[in-house]
Amino acid sequence: MLTVTPKASEKIHDLMRETPGEAEALRVRVVSGGCSGLSYGLNFEKDTAPDDQVFETNGVRIIVDPRSALYLEGVEIDYVEGLQGSGFKIANPNAKSSCGCGESFKV
Repeated sequence: MLTVTPKASEKIHDLMRETPGEAEALRVRVVSGGCSGLSYGLNFEKDTAPDDQVFETNGVRIIVDPRSALYLEGVEIDYVEGLQGSGFKIANPNAKSSCGCGESFKV
């Protein structure tokens, strides 16, 4: 489905330790929005729905709902640090285009 790089895994675990009780897995979603039509949602959850896909990559437990799974095949989540800030970077081979800020995409 999708992969998390070692650097992203390290940052996710750091953030999970700062969010005790709520942070058992990372939910990755694709939602309508953004200037290109679709955007990503990342949040920590401990509960899953019966139809969720749950798997582990690089030591991170991931939850994906069926609708989002359609857009997330082959995605890589990385964590980058630079002069203009730091954050998670999502590389999606299914995206046909993305907006200038890189926050949303079109398939």
